[in-house]
Amino acid sequence: MSGTQTIGIIGGSGLYDIDGLEDVRELELSTPFGAPSDALITGTYRGTRLCFLPRHGRGHRIAPHEINFRANIWALKKAGVTRIVSVSAVGSMREDVHPGDFVVIDQFFDRTRHRADTFFGDGVVAHVLFADPVCPDVRAALLASGKTLGLKLHDGGTYLNMEGPQFSTRAESKIYRQWGVDVIGMTNLQEAKLAREAELCYATVAMATDYDCWHEHHDDVTVDAVLAVMRQNVAKARALILDTVPRLLEAPKCACGSALKNAIMTAPDKIPSDARLRLGLLLDKYLPR
Repeated sequence: MSGTQTIGIIGGSGLYDIDGLEDVRELELSTPFGAPSDALITGTYRGTRLCFLPRHGRGHRIAPHEINFRANIWALKKAGVTRIVSVSAVGSMREDVHPGDFVVIDQFFDRTRHRADTFFGDGVVAHVLFADPVCPDVRAALLASGKTLGLKLHDGGTYLNMEGPQFSTRAESKIYRQWGVDVIGMTNLQEAKLAREAELCYATVAMATDYDCWHEHHDDVTVDAVLAVMRQNVAKARALILDTVPRLLEAPKCACGSALKNAIMTAPDKIPSDARLRLGLLLDKYLPR
């Protein structure tokens, strides 16, 4: 399968571009769900096509609760992406996950309230499996690259996705610690849900920037503190991504690419024509014309 895949990269706070790409172009795509955060930046790295999307837009102008997650994932799917590496700045909820460490997430916990996080509804019902929300193939590739590069990288962790855009209260932070979550962020769960519905492999590499506000011996999280750690880590994040890309060219062993196979509940003849047209990118491979 080498050479046939397009790898998607979603960059978070501090990671707004990828160096080292050749034949760089901007790709503006429309979607049935509105505009994505920005134009896709496409290019090749050692012969592999990459599509980079800054989650918050260039210049960091889109707040977490304002991100059009559906449009972002749809645009990547439409551009031919098959696997996504998502980079996210997070707060650490564990003493041993220090600011500057990386965590390759394997679980999520949802504390959001106001976000669209499914392509379905309006006449089409689908229930994808989400017990294991992260692609094992992409996770394994990230872990292997982190080991090769000698990064301080933790294998597995639960990402609590809060609503934001405010940081946690001290009470919330202490309760989340009691729940046993490992990191806290504002963005990645919706991406993971939508990527699964779009049958895309998806994994998160979380960069710890602070200890939220639970740690008695560290300053509470501030934007300045987050940005300072991000500046120190952004080169490592880029190196991790570029080392991971060649590992993602192996044929997938996961089930992500057929997540909708047994998930569509609505009888084909009951799906409204406008919904069928809107969701054709996802449904056409399963529903007869």
